[in-house]
Amino acid sequence: MSHAPIHISFSIDKLQPISDKLALQDLQFEVNLLNAKYARTLDDQRFNEWPDFFVENAHYKIQARENYARGLPLCLVDLESQGMMKDRIYGVTQTIFHAPYYTRHLIGQVLILGSQSTQYLNETIRSSLESPALIVTSSNYCIFRTKPGQTSEVFNVGYYLDHWAHTQEGLKLVSRHCIYDSEMILNSLIYPI
Repeated sequence: MSHAPIHISFSIDKLQPISDKLALQDLQFEVNLLNAKYARTLDDQRFNEWPDFFVENAHYKIQARENYARGLPLCLVDLESQGMMKDRIYGVTQTIFHAPYYTRHLIGQVLILGSQSTQYLNETIRSSLESPALIVTSSNYCIFRTKPGQTSEVFNVGYYLDHWAHTQEGLKLVSRHCIYDSEMILNSLIYPI
């Protein structure tokens, strides 16, 4: 069943702080653990499992820091559902010819920025969530790339701006916005960030 894509606007003044310290610690632990599993899944090239970190109509995009800061919409990758993610993975693993390489993700400690209401999401999406609020987080990342027979190189550096939701299957990403620092990136941005 298809639904309208999720477009999440982010504004620091619309965030509600999470004041319960125990809940904050639990969230931080859970998101750090999910980020570690996310990194391992991609580094082990288990790409078919990657969409499982997201809700069905999640939004995933990779965007330059300059475009993000200026409010410009241009992105390298902009996927609006698990279906689009699965199509991308099929293309990457079955149809695109490229020189093989391995990645190693280093994801920093998560910073919980606060919570944001789900009121702007459509009713079908809201009903699949177990909470009326999304958890907004940020985490720095660095990805190294290693081609067989060559030395490792820094591939992509930036931060994730994430919106998480409690679902019946646990905490899942409603959106992951990968904001990379450099205006110049290495070619072959094939695998998910």
